[in-house]
Amino acid sequence: MFGIINRLFGDKADLQSIIEEGAVILDVRTAGEYQSGHVKGSINMPLDRLNIATIQRYNKPIITCCASGMRSGVAAKQLKAAGIETYNGGSWNSVAKLMK
Repeated sequence: MFGIINRLFGDKADLQSIIEEGAVILDVRTAGEYQSGHVKGSINMPLDRLNIATIQRYNKPIITCCASGMRSGVAAKQLKAAGIETYNGGSWNSVAKLMK
């Protein structure tokens, strides 16, 4: 089941390896959602406040996440269009499970 969900809402890339290589986890949920739980070490930048210039300065691959994968997919598409190496991680819970 996770494979189907991930194909619909997440990237097929080996996200765990990308995380281990130093990717930035970008949580695009609202501040209130982020406060209720998030991936340790992630950065909260709500989708409606996505700042591409700031994200470019990280100079690292980006893995987006949110509650279900819908907003993170939108964010990933915007960042990819700006030339930033970006992967849609889907839900923040899915990304959290990849962390060591």
